[in-house]
Amino acid sequence: MVEGHKECGIEGGVIPVAPWLQLGYIIPHRYTDLDAYQFYRVAPEGMLLVTTGLDLAEYTLESVESQMPAFYSALELLSKKPVDRISLSGVPVAAALGRKRMLALMEEAKVRTGIECDTDAEAHIATLKHLGINKIAIASRWSDAVNTGLIAYLAHAGIEVLACKSRGRSLSQNKAASALADHELALALGREVLSEAPDAQALLMPGGLWFAIHAVPILEKEFGKPVLLNILSTTCSALRAYKDENINLVQKADPHWGMVLASV
Repeated sequence: MVEGHKECGIEGGVIPVAPWLQLGYIIPHRYTDLDAYQFYRVAPEGMLLVTTGLDLAEYTLESVESQMPAFYSALELLSKKPVDRISLSGVPVAAALGRKRMLALMEEAKVRTGIECDTDAEAHIATLKHLGINKIAIASRWSDAVNTGLIAYLAHAGIEVLACKSRGRSLSQNKAASALADHELALALGREVLSEAPDAQALLMPGGLWFAIHAVPILEKEFGKPVLLNILSTTCSALRAYKDENINLVQKADPHWGMVLASV
């Protein structure tokens, strides 16, 4: 057991009595719903999500720039909490800023807080490299402009996108989308793009507001390839970093939620 951890016994095993890993999560919007809902489906017992938010109006560089003061305020807030890691959600934020600027911003954030800082976009890259993957397909709910920015961001990291299928929507439309309809959209776009790009080694379905978690095991069973969501890659990166510092994890993630978490 890792020093400082306390556990209590229950029938069939043990559970932590207090969080053993706390993930600070800066989300692009001012409320938390599907981010937390999906996190607590996939994260192992004892992981805690500590969220604070921006107020992004749209998937544009202008909108992202307007939220930089709020970003620094969020960093300050999380630096005062007992979080082990801070991650910036919102792949379109990274796509708008570009990888060079995003990496510099994360380094600045680490210096400001003294805490390791990450992004969903970098977590996807780290997960793909961990799995030995450099050719992927993308299914998204974003415009061509956002998808183009994401493809360029991934190319900077040596990740080639063989095909991209999208149902382009605005941020407000994605916020208002039905969870069930989004699950069905994930299945439809995932099947379409993986069928079109059989050489893709994995499927990336980015978007923190996309309710796609239940589509992951279905698509992985059908195509035999890893499916990456924001919450999966970011949780996986946090767990890998924790495992690097400690001999064993207190709890394992449920492999039902796919190859990404099972790879930790």
